[in-house]
Amino acid sequence: MANITKKVSWSSRADESGPPGEGTPLLNGSEPRLSRQLSGGENVFQIGRLSTVDLEEEMASEEDSLRGRPKEIPHNEKLLSLKFESLDYDNIENQLFLEEERRMSYMGFRCLEISRWVVCGLIGFLTGLIACFIDIAVEQLAGIKYQVVKQNIENFTEVGGLSISLILWAVLNAGIVMIGSIIVAFFEPIAAGSGIPQIKCYLNGVKVPRVVRLKTLLVKVCGVISSVVGGLAVGKEGPMIHSGAVVAAGVSQGRSTSLKRDFKIFEYFRRDTEKRDFVSAGAAAGVSAAFGAPVGGVLFSLEEGASFWNQMLTWRIFFASMISTFTLNFFLSIYYNNPGELSNPGLINFGRFETDTVAYNLYEIPLFIVMGAIGGLLGALFNVLNYWLTIFRIRYVHRPCLQVMEAMLVAAVTAAVSFTMIYFSNDCQPLGPDHTEEYPLQLFCADGEYNSMATAFFNTPERSVRSLFHNQPGTYNPLTLALFTLTYFFLACWTYGLAVSAGVFIPSLLIGAAWGRLFGILLASTTSTGQIWAKPGKYALIGAAAQLGGIVRMTLSLTVIMVEATGNVTYGLPIMLVLMTAKIVGDYFVEGLYDIHIKLQSVPFLHWEAPATSHWLTAREVMSAPVTCLNRIEKVGTIVDILSNTSTNHNGFPVVLEVHASEEPPKLCGLILRSQLIVLLKHKVFVELARTRLTQRKLQLKDFRDAYPRFPPIQSIHVSQDERECMMDLTEFMNATPYTVPQETSLPRVFKLFRALGLRHLVVVDDSNRVIGLVTRKDLARYHLGKHGLEELQLAQT
Repeated sequence: MANITKKVSWSSRADESGPPGEGTPLLNGSEPRLSRQLSGGENVFQIGRLSTVDLEEEMASEEDSLRGRPKEIPHNEKLLSLKFESLDYDNIENQLFLEEERRMSYMGFRCLEISRWVVCGLIGFLTGLIACFIDIAVEQLAGIKYQVVKQNIENFTEVGGLSISLILWAVLNAGIVMIGSIIVAFFEPIAAGSGIPQIKCYLNGVKVPRVVRLKTLLVKVCGVISSVVGGLAVGKEGPMIHSGAVVAAGVSQGRSTSLKRDFKIFEYFRRDTEKRDFVSAGAAAGVSAAFGAPVGGVLFSLEEGASFWNQMLTWRIFFASMISTFTLNFFLSIYYNNPGELSNPGLINFGRFETDTVAYNLYEIPLFIVMGAIGGLLGALFNVLNYWLTIFRIRYVHRPCLQVMEAMLVAAVTAAVSFTMIYFSNDCQPLGPDHTEEYPLQLFCADGEYNSMATAFFNTPERSVRSLFHNQPGTYNPLTLALFTLTYFFLACWTYGLAVSAGVFIPSLLIGAAWGRLFGILLASTTSTGQIWAKPGKYALIGAAAQLGGIVRMTLSLTVIMVEATGNVTYGLPIMLVLMTAKIVGDYFVEGLYDIHIKLQSVPFLHWEAPATSHWLTAREVMSAPVTCLNRIEKVGTIVDILSNTSTNHNGFPVVLEVHASEEPPKLCGLILRSQLIVLLKHKVFVELARTRLTQRKLQLKDFRDAYPRFPPIQSIHVSQDERECMMDLTEFMNATPYTVPQETSLPRVFKLFRALGLRHLVVVDDSNRVIGLVTRKDLARYHLGKHGLEELQLAQT
């Protein structure tokens, strides 16, 4: 027990003048004290609260801490934010739910299953359309920008004044990025970044505010177009995954709460359990649309996103991914009027690798593993640098105007660095009749030649990756690739985390493809037979996989994505070995990029397993208290007062048997949520009114679904003084069979039950089924393995 860095103690939040001894540590095996609080003459039992105390700091009184609380708490990775709530992934099996399920016939269940397939098809179709729109918009706008800059450079190359071209390029980049950054920073900050960490948190059971709103989708799409066209070192794939998830969350509900339009369809799916499954399908459809990889999309959703899975969900997600890929390919074929051009039906077209190009020998396997180790090291360096940069942004670049200025600065610097690298490069290559360069720049090269550095910088990142994969040997010299790798590495690291919509997949692939091609060129030049087997395109592919794996730490799904995107399964084994090596090496130093950003946001994220050294902790020691319990028939005024109490703001309330003359806490008989109580108060489901209004309509599940997911706040519910004296019967609406654990249950067992079932509340009871405490997500997420053993995070309003 000596290795835990925090001290766990008991206190009473509601009753500051509680009995002495409340601060007795629990880790020494002492029993918690029970405090009884009377509110409005009713019996409301609260059991002492578990709090964290930093042994290195003096404990100030609650009043002093509230007065001295700064408007912004400086970032501390040892904090866990209280602003995040959990999603209700466990069905609330009250009497209304059970009666509806019993009334539903076999044909009704079959229709529901068909509806799920229809929704998944709609998700795939709309995600494919969005991907098509993004692709066409980026290609057209980027083409206009590069043509303008190219023509300007050609005009000033001979007569002098290339500084004007540099200024033009920088101004265009900064102006375009400014538009995307403004709509993100001022209108929808949650749309910043790739969105993958947020979707990963959502599927884990964390309610991330505004993450699946229609406004978020619009800002995300416009923002990623601005970011890519503005020349930033970003990609489109992360925002596509987020966009697919938002589409899924909207389509599956059959209405738009933002537009206040209800289409009266898919009403059965208006709950967190169903919505989670569809969001998984949307994320997979986004991957499929980005890379043309339906199977990779399913595996990505399984490996990186979903915390809960079943077999039927796999097939529905694969169906959504297939529809997404087909939709994108179909409409792009129509737009370009040449279906044969789209050999890879994906938003990010790597081009097809022919078998002779990617054939490898067994003696190359050790070389591939070495490249995987290099990718892991570079990925760890990338993540560490981005971590400290993000810490700096959280502390100092938190105002929207500063965020927009930083994005414009990065865009201008990117243009300046690109122009400088192209200007001083003397890597000139012949421009053949079958060249694939979209915007070849001659600059100071001879007639019939083009600047090879410009192929990498003066292009969209996707086209640059394709050229590194497929251009013939000799297209790039080693110095060009080395300089490009170095500069683009730091530009991509600086760019990720800006207040713009941007992904990290393509920049990672581009960095890896550059140093991978360099690796292949050096092999070919240092060995006598290297010219035969050391194909630069092959090593560019391996380097791309190693670099991306070293940054995001994906293995199985990324292997399949790369195989599907390149159209050749020959390289499946080497890519898998490379990704495993990159993950092992990278994990030795630091976590993956997405996990780092989840931790930086202080999200109570539950990993696959509880900390390895936590078996000695029990539910009694990790649970939250005081627990505000409600009687099965409770006074309306008491309920309103409890819900209006801003100091607690609880979302789940154990329902107990009525107390008569006993001093002990009553026995548990159910659990009810804040959202349910608000709906009951809104519809005034009071015992007295039910007796006087014989024709009053009985409350149905539809009333709860209509209020989902934006339940009104308690302040908007008007309850008169006479109504406060009424009684409310919770029997019909509470979950009569909530999950419970004995107070001596070990933390890993509690963790496994909580995470596997997707719970929001887990009631802790004693041997007599009396409520002792309540385990929530934050109680489990605050324990983690640190440098000094098992550590406990502090809870704060960050």
